[in-house]
Parts: sequence; C-alpha cells; structure tokens
Amino acid sequence: MTRLFAELYLDEDVSVLVASLLRARGFQATTTQEAGKVGATDREQLAHAVDGQMAFLTHNRSDFERLAEEYRLGGKGHHGILIAVRRPPHEIARRLLGILNRITADEMENLLLYL
Repeated sequence: MTRLFAELYLDEDVSVLVASLLRARGFQATTTQEAGKVGATDREQLAHAVDGQMAFLTHNRSDFERLAEEYRLGGKGHHGILIAVRRPPHEIARRLLGILNRITADEMENLLLYL
C-alpha cells in the first residue's frame, strides 16, 4: 500500500519543538520522550522507528550511518534515516518540510538523507 507522508520519530537529541512545528503543518511526529524511550540505545531507537513504520530523525551522524549500513548488509529495511546538522529547531523543521512534501513515505524506504 502506498503511503504518502512519512511519519517521523525524533531521537532524544532532537529538540521536541521540531515535532510541534511538524504537527502544526499536519505531519505525524513522535519524540523519544513521548515514546518512553529516553536512554534507549541507538539500535533500540531505530528498531522502535522500524516497528512503528516511522522515519528516524537524529543529529547522531556517525552511529546512524553505521546502523544504516548494518541494516543494508543484513538485508533489513527501515523507513528512512534523516541526519540533521545541529541547527535551530525552526530551520530543521523547514528543511524537513521540504523533504516531506517532496518524497513519499514509500520513496523514503531505506534512504539515508542529510538535512
């Protein structure tokens, strides 16, 4: 089934304001805090996003590049990993909106994107 808009799961290092800004534009966004996953490992965070069919947003480039490669080599899929350089929340949300309005959830499958 085709999914138009990706849902996002925000790593605990991403400002919760980003989720609020995305929701204000009609997108689904869940924070680590809301999911009760604060302190979970990176592997557990990504697995939670996969289980919920959500793209994962983080600032943690090195660990999630490695996990994306592990998933690829292991033949496992994910719903997109978006890595954002640390910027003000409004700027991150603006960049995300540009992606979310251009790339469908299905097209985001297994992509590693940089904001």
